[in-house]
Amino acid sequence: TIASAEIIRLVVRSVKFKTYFGGSDGINGFSSSFRALGNDFGIQESNQYGFWPFKFTGRELWVLIVGWLIVAVFGFVVYKLMKSPWGRVLKAIREDEDAVKSLGKNVYSYKMQSLILGGVIGTVSGMIFALDRGSVQPDNYSRDLTFYILTALVLGGVAKVSGSIVGSMMFWGLFTFMDNFLRQVAKDPVSIGNVTIMKSTQVGQLNFILIGITLILLMVYRPQGVFGNRKEMAFDGR
Repeated sequence: TIASAEIIRLVVRSVKFKTYFGGSDGINGFSSSFRALGNDFGIQESNQYGFWPFKFTGRELWVLIVGWLIVAVFGFVVYKLMKSPWGRVLKAIREDEDAVKSLGKNVYSYKMQSLILGGVIGTVSGMIFALDRGSVQPDNYSRDLTFYILTALVLGGVAKVSGSIVGSMMFWGLFTFMDNFLRQVAKDPVSIGNVTIMKSTQVGQLNFILIGITLILLMVYRPQGVFGNRKEMAFDGR
């Protein structure tokens, strides 16, 4: 899946399709209508909103409202689906695919349905991400973003509908906090004796290193994630 996504990104980025997708420059200036909808609901783009210590521009607030509404809708839909007979079949496929086949279920069909549902959710999420930025460039959707999403999922907890939601919040909070903290520390070069161990230009790389170490520790000591259920992962030990 990751390889396919990377192939598509590189094809879209190519000069041959620049007429359609803008090449490496991407597509810009398509979110004005979306932002204008916020004005119709009384959220002025140029105004400041929020409460201490949270402050948002009108544009940011509108994206947050729409984004969280979509999260709530999809979260509810997925939760109800996983409690339905369809969802129970998916769980059974995850735990013992051969047993489900022996009961006459079309395993391939269920897998494709699950993949399509995930694709729809990802597509809508990507639309909100693009509308917030007001532009899309192929390089913004590189492997880094893919692994951010995977990290958020693992962090929150696998086999939990709320895991991806809470994990995303935790990952964003941790990533932002570490970045801001390291930039404050590295305003002046950090040295031990005559050896400089960190400069302000190295904050980004160090932040990735720390996030990576955190993920490794999480996978070692709590592979089910913060809110995951270890019993739900028992199938991995088959």
